[in-house]
Amino acid sequence: MPPVPDTFSCEIQARLRDINVGGHVDNVEAIRVVEEARIRFFGHGTERRSGLLAPVPIGVADLVASQRVDYRAEMRFAPMQSFLVRMWIGHVGRSSFTVQSEVRTAVDHPPAVVAETSVVMWSREDQASWELSPGLRSELERYQGEPVALQERR
Repeated sequence: MPPVPDTFSCEIQARLRDINVGGHVDNVEAIRVVEEARIRFFGHGTERRSGLLAPVPIGVADLVASQRVDYRAEMRFAPMQSFLVRMWIGHVGRSSFTVQSEVRTAVDHPPAVVAETSVVMWSREDQASWELSPGLRSELERYQGEPVALQERR
């Protein structure tokens, strides 16, 4: 049996502004939930970088290259509700990796949103992709697991 990878989990507070005229969470706001969780996973927003991207030197940025999202269930707004997000790494390449995401409205509910985000590491000085360092590669591989099951395109 293969080892179970580490995963990152957090709660993102639902906001009244997240709902659209239909009374459910707008698709753009659902992506905001995924983005906010990814920022926490990477360790951004802290004075000293911590989190997944702690081994990345200053001057190297993480850029979203693509994002694929499947909406599986309606996400209705409920006051004081948090969305539960779980993330892990699906693939590690030379200068990029994919982040797998699941968003749930409750612990016992199936994912309402699943997403795969491709991230490229970018050297601002060289204006080129930055090859993953051994330290970052090791950290990414610690979180590496199976990709989310996205619907096939027709």
